[in-house]
Amino acid sequence: MEVPFVDLGANYMRVRETIDDNIAAVIDDTQFIGGEPLKTFERNFANFIDVNEGIGVASGTDAIYLGLKALGVGPGDEVITVSHTFISTVDGILNNGARPRFVDVDPETYTMNPDLIEAAITPDTAAILPVHLYGHPVDIDPILDIASDHNLSVLEDTCQAHGARYGGDRVGGFGDLSCFSFYPSKNLGAFGDAGLVATDDPDLAERVRTLREYGQVAKHEHRLIGYNSRMDTIQGAILDAKLPELDVWNDERRAAARRYNKALSDEPVVTPSESDDVDHVFHLYVVRTSDVNERNALQSHMSDWGISTGIHYPVPVHKQPSYQALNLGSITLPVTEEITNCILSLPMFPEISDEQINAVVRAVHSFYH
Repeated sequence: MEVPFVDLGANYMRVRETIDDNIAAVIDDTQFIGGEPLKTFERNFANFIDVNEGIGVASGTDAIYLGLKALGVGPGDEVITVSHTFISTVDGILNNGARPRFVDVDPETYTMNPDLIEAAITPDTAAILPVHLYGHPVDIDPILDIASDHNLSVLEDTCQAHGARYGGDRVGGFGDLSCFSFYPSKNLGAFGDAGLVATDDPDLAERVRTLREYGQVAKHEHRLIGYNSRMDTIQGAILDAKLPELDVWNDERRAAARRYNKALSDEPVVTPSESDDVDHVFHLYVVRTSDVNERNALQSHMSDWGISTGIHYPVPVHKQPSYQALNLGSITLPVTEEITNCILSLPMFPEISDEQINAVVRAVHSFYH
């Protein structure tokens, strides 16, 4: 049988009536920008991750960019981050005029290795930008300790970890700011691009609000050089309809991951790890093969069997042509460079059935046996 990588239609059908009602209400009200449903979602999402402020913006990419700008990151600054991430994490640094300083990732969780941060700090370091990747929280406590010791800001990239927990608390509430993407395939997805910046700091929140709307504090009063980066009211209304279901959907993802783990336990692929005292929400279910040839052959075989897969990500950011042209110097990230040759993302979505998981597992089994 054919198995899609994600099934957005199945997810929509579960909350179709509420979503359709919310969209209709926005259309009737005609407050398409800055309407009350957007403000309601901002409050509800902030409450969901237990912070004081949520500021809707146009995308997760903009959330990172505006978050760094609100922290005062700019030309001459360095931001410590990882190369094993979606490229927009690092774009946000460079588009603020700062420079990324890459550290390698943990070989088990694929998230930032805190043990490597101290050696990466220079007099120009202004912030640390850890990424909660694939739905697995980064080991944030030691990162916060290092940041405190060196008076550095922390911006959490939480674009792939809506609802994940670290030490019992939801990610997105640890750093000075956190950034979320609501791209349609995320655990909480809009019907287009949308993002959010979250914080407990009212001054930072007000700065992001001002930046997202032309630097404007009142109509025609522009105190900052700003941008047009607002989440549409309709997207806020859609997300607010979905938010009450997010924990249930995350539990379903976790259950699907457990079924995968059990069924693949006798196969040569390495299944995802989950650190102690965290709740992985499996935005992606990523397995690892022994090398790039095996990975590519497995992916081709899965396609022949009707199974859609992905690679997140086949080329590290520091190896991308656009970043090679920046002359950032010699960068060696052995773990990052090894895993990007070996990882493969299997189908994962809340509604994935046992039959679909069995089809994926049969395809993996047929490849190896």
